[in-house]
Amino acid sequence: MAKTPAAAKRGIPSKSDFKEWYPFIVEAAELVDKRYPIKGMDVWRPYGWKTMRLIDDLTHAEMERTDHEEVNFPLLIPEDLLDKENRLVSLLKMAREKGVDPSELRMDDEVGGFAKEVYWVKNAGENQLDNPMFLRPTSETAMYTMFPLWIRSHADLPLKIYQMVNTFRYETKQTRSFIRVREIHFFEAHTAHVDEEDATRQIEEDLGIVQNLMSQLKLPVIITKRPVWDTFPGAWYTIGIDVIMPDGRTLQVASCHHYRDQWAKAFDVTYESESGEQKFVHQTTYGMSERLLGAIVATHGDDRGLIMPPSIAPIQVVVIPIMAKESSENIILEAEKLVSKLKESGIRVRIDVRDIRPGQKYYDWEIKGVPLRIELGPRDLANDSFMCARRTGGKESHPLSNLVTIVKDELNSIGEKMDERSKKHFSSCIKVLPTFTVENNNLVFDESIESSHVYEMAFEGNDAEAQIIEESTGLVFLGNSTSKYSKPKTCVMSGKPTHNRVYLAKTY
Repeated sequence: MAKTPAAAKRGIPSKSDFKEWYPFIVEAAELVDKRYPIKGMDVWRPYGWKTMRLIDDLTHAEMERTDHEEVNFPLLIPEDLLDKENRLVSLLKMAREKGVDPSELRMDDEVGGFAKEVYWVKNAGENQLDNPMFLRPTSETAMYTMFPLWIRSHADLPLKIYQMVNTFRYETKQTRSFIRVREIHFFEAHTAHVDEEDATRQIEEDLGIVQNLMSQLKLPVIITKRPVWDTFPGAWYTIGIDVIMPDGRTLQVASCHHYRDQWAKAFDVTYESESGEQKFVHQTTYGMSERLLGAIVATHGDDRGLIMPPSIAPIQVVVIPIMAKESSENIILEAEKLVSKLKESGIRVRIDVRDIRPGQKYYDWEIKGVPLRIELGPRDLANDSFMCARRTGGKESHPLSNLVTIVKDELNSIGEKMDERSKKHFSSCIKVLPTFTVENNNLVFDESIESSHVYEMAFEGNDAEAQIIEESTGLVFLGNSTSKYSKPKTCVMSGKPTHNRVYLAKTY
C-alpha cells in the first residue's frame, strides 16, 4: 500500500510496514512517550491516558451491571505468598503433565508461577527487610489471602470483586508499547462461588461482558478454549480472547480462567453450606490490559494516523473555524456557540483556534484519530450550515438547525463504518487449513502456510497430533473456538466427524 500524500508529507510509514508504522503512530499521536529511562515502562501522555480511562469507564459500567464491586489491593506482596503460589502452580502443572489428581502429589519445590518475572523490594531505606516483598505481577496471592477472612458462609457467596491497577512483570522479550511492557495497566476480576456450576455460569457472564466491550471498541475477536499445554497451570481451563492484527498475527487482549477449587484448597478458602458442611469455594478470574488500546491502534489506524472509535475517543469532534479577515471574530464566536451546544449534549468536543493553516490542523487531528471534524467558515455561516469531515472518509454539508442530531448520527455512522472495516479485515485473514499428506510424521501441505493468516480446521485429535500440526505449520494452537461448526466436519487428522472448530496463528 502506497502512502497517501498527506502521510508522505508527515513522514508516516505505510501501515503495510506494520513494524515501522505502529511505534511511529503510538508516539506521533501522543499516546505515550517511550523515552523514560526504564525499558518497557512508558509514560502515558494526556491523550493516551484519557483514551485508556475511557476504555476503563466502559469496563466499570459492565462491572456495575453485573454486580461486581471494586477493590484496591496493595502494590507489595510478601515473599512467602509468592512461594505459596509457586508451589501450588508447580504441583498443578506436574499433576496435569502426569494426568493425575493434584491431591496424589506432594508439593514440589520446582519454581513456577511468576517467580522469574517479579520485581523485588528488599530494603526500606537503609534497613534490609526481614521478609522481602515484590511488586504484584497479578493479584491471586494477595486477594486469596484475604478471602478466608471475608467468606464464612454460603450467604457471603458469590463474591465478585475487581480492580484496575498497575502490575509489574520483567518481560525479557522485546518490549512494544501496550503490547509487551513491564509496567502494565491491568483489569482483573476475581470471583468465588458455592460450586463448579455457579463458577461456570460466571465464565459465561464474563464472555458476555467481552462481547459487549469488543462491540463498543469495534474489535472482532477469536474466542477459544486454550489447549491443555497453554492453560494457566493454576486453572482447570483457560479461555483466551484474541484480536487479529494487521500483519495477521493474533494478540491476546483478555482471558478467563476457571479454577474450580484448586486455589481454594491452597489458601483454605471455605464456607459453611446450608447443611452446615465446610466446603471449598470455586473460583474464576477475568483479566484484560492496555493491550486493548494496542489492538485499537493497530486495527483501526491507517496511513494518516489513528482512527478512534467514537465510544472511547477523548475528542469525538474537533471544530475548526475557517478564518476570513473581515469576519474572523464572528466566525470564532459562532464556532464557540456550536461547541457549547455539543458539550451540553454530552459530546466530547474541542475547538482549534491556533494561528496556523487549516491544512496543518487537519493533519494534526487526523493523526490523533478524532472521528469527526467540523469546519465553519464565512460561506457556511452565510448558508446557515456547517461542514462535516469523517475520519473514515467522506465530507458533506449539514444545516446548523439540526446540529446535535446530525453530529450524533455522524458519530454512529463512523462507528458502523469502523465495525464494517474491522470485520472485513478479520474475515480476510482467516483461511481454511490446506489439505496435506503425512510423510515421516510430518505434514506436507498442498499450499504454503502463510504467517499473515489465521487458519481454521475441524479437529478432535490428541495432544501428539496437535504437536505435529504446530511443528509442521510453525503456528500456535489457539484452541477450540467457542463458536462450533453448526454441522459436523471431518477432523483433519482422524477423519472422524466433529463440530470442533480450532484456530492456528502466529501470536504476539
